Amino acid sequence: MNRVTPIDARMLERFEQGYAARPELNVMSNAVSRTALPDAAFVPAAAAKLRMDFSVLVKTNNITNQKQSGRCWMFSTLNVLRQRVIAKCDLEDFSFSPTYLAFYDKLEKANLFLENILHFADQDLTDRETYTLLGNPLPDGGQWDMAISLIKKYGVVPSWVMPETVHSTGTAKYLPILNRKLREDALELRAMAKEGKDTAARREEMLAEIYNALCILYGQPPRSFDFEYTDKDEHYHCDRNLTPHTFLEKYVGNDLDDYVVIISSPIHALNRTYCQPFMGDVVEENMFWLNLSQEELEDLTIRQLQAGEGVMFSCDCHPDGDRANGYWDPDCFQYGEVLGGLTFGMTKAERLLTRESTMNHCMMFCGVNLDENGKADRWKIENSWGDASGQKGYYIGSEKWFKANVYQITVRKNLLSDAQRALLDQEPLPMKLWDPLA
Repeated sequence: MNRVTPIDARMLERFEQGYAARPELNVMSNAVSRTALPDAAFVPAAAAKLRMDFSVLVKTNNITNQKQSGRCWMFSTLNVLRQRVIAKCDLEDFSFSPTYLAFYDKLEKANLFLENILHFADQDLTDRETYTLLGNPLPDGGQWDMAISLIKKYGVVPSWVMPETVHSTGTAKYLPILNRKLREDALELRAMAKEGKDTAARREEMLAEIYNALCILYGQPPRSFDFEYTDKDEHYHCDRNLTPHTFLEKYVGNDLDDYVVIISSPIHALNRTYCQPFMGDVVEENMFWLNLSQEELEDLTIRQLQAGEGVMFSCDCHPDGDRANGYWDPDCFQYGEVLGGLTFGMTKAERLLTRESTMNHCMMFCGVNLDENGKADRWKIENSWGDASGQKGYYIGSEKWFKANVYQITVRKNLLSDAQRALLDQEPLPMKLWDPLA
């Protein structure tokens, strides 16, 4: 066993003497006593360079608001697709119902959880896969592939057809209760499986209980509806008795498989495809990623924006952000200087491997500014935190922030080069449940 190194009186005395020898540290202590650390570390001159002007810009509409839920992935996917309905119907604005998709997302995730629990039924509860699954049976988060799987299976409806509820917009109020129930269900199914019993009927009863609970929390999803709208010319339209699937086919299209998810991960092999067999929502589909270089990921993002379409992306939104004013830029904050001269030098790979960084938020790129050499220097971002945050709901990400914190984009396959497209034919390598990009 390694010898321990306790903090003793002599060590504390050396710390105290070191602090006393630097009077500027006490000045900083006084300065931050009434000022939040991000405000004290903010660099106005750096923020001034992040202008809300862009050489490439995609048309967007009213800002959406996921409120107190982890549905950013759903909102950003729907924000990309809603432009099709707006253009087709000549509307001022339009939004899909995230409540409708969230209902089925939770139902499908409950089914996937039970499926995975049975798959690993022979494990001990403390084995890593089962332990990881039990940590969050019904996660709120997700990614593009998961949203598309739901949309293809269940269709979509306008926002007013299945409006938000206090629980769809504040999932922390109920998720712990359903997670408790699913963990209990997991123990029962594991016991049945170990005894060699057929679990199918009992599993369906468990899912029926989750379905009933979701209907109470979200409302029961509609089977059909009338699509009424007034276009920009004040002409009224009504398309009657649509199902969620016929609405999807008629107003969105059936080309959702024409997109591919690109990641840029320095801890995975480049030019390789990956899947996540025990994550997602719809059990019959799998998440599929192609890992390319950072330069390729950025080039594809620019190309889709130049083609007039927004780009859904996943990132680490925690570092170097000013939520109130809408900036994401490492140069806008001097945390190390304010805290006595701390230095930070981890690479992107090191940040992933130490859990310093992970994908935790999805948004949509809707613009980029290219300098005189055609290189990006800042990005316009449509967020889903409402129009009271950022700059009326929009944010600016610097190029430095993009390189450090953007991990995943979704683009049309026809934008890929022939060599990149050929990589899609590979058998994908499975990622672990605890992978930093999971």
